[in-house]
Amino acid sequence: MQKEEFKGSILFGPVPVALVATIGENGEPNVFTVGWIGVACTKPPMLSIAIRKERASHANLMRHPECVVNLPTREMVQAVDFCGCRSAAQVDKITHCGFVMEPGTAVSVPSIQSCPIALECVVRSVTPLGTHDLFLVEVLKNKVDPALIDEDGKIHMEKGNPITYLHGTYYALGGKPIGSFGFSVARRKAAKEKVSHLLKPSGGKAKSKKGR
Repeated sequence: MQKEEFKGSILFGPVPVALVATIGENGEPNVFTVGWIGVACTKPPMLSIAIRKERASHANLMRHPECVVNLPTREMVQAVDFCGCRSAAQVDKITHCGFVMEPGTAVSVPSIQSCPIALECVVRSVTPLGTHDLFLVEVLKNKVDPALIDEDGKIHMEKGNPITYLHGTYYALGGKPIGSFGFSVARRKAAKEKVSHLLKPSGGKAKSKKGR
């Protein structure tokens, strides 16, 4: 099969979605959404996080090189989208989203209580790339909701209902669309139509969002 050719771009996915907590200039916590994140090393355990220079959390990490990578659930998708669309310079995202923050254990940055998994990290290096800088962070400690751990001590991450991001659309682990980028800040009618379209099964009516 002959493939069509396109110019070089990030035609890659799906990618995990994380809510990364940092500490602001005045000591206040901030949360922002990251899609460009992945595993970088096993020993020591390290993650790569690509962040645009204009993001407030970029400056936060340069001043205070610690963070917490929180893995949200599908029920948090609207908060996830909002934290990716709005800047800390515009709004207190933690207050707006109603996040309850828990004190850090290995770092001074708090984690989000409603996220079932939190990875406490310290920055080990920063590499300028272009539009983004690449932060390599070492995972010092993992905090896991007991509901995800079975009687043998095995962690079932799938029970945390994680979400992924694929070219503008959020997906649940099973692959069902659960929202599109920007829907949390769109006008109510437009947002409703956008999400209804995503949730509409082929040949049927759109499913209700009630109770989600």
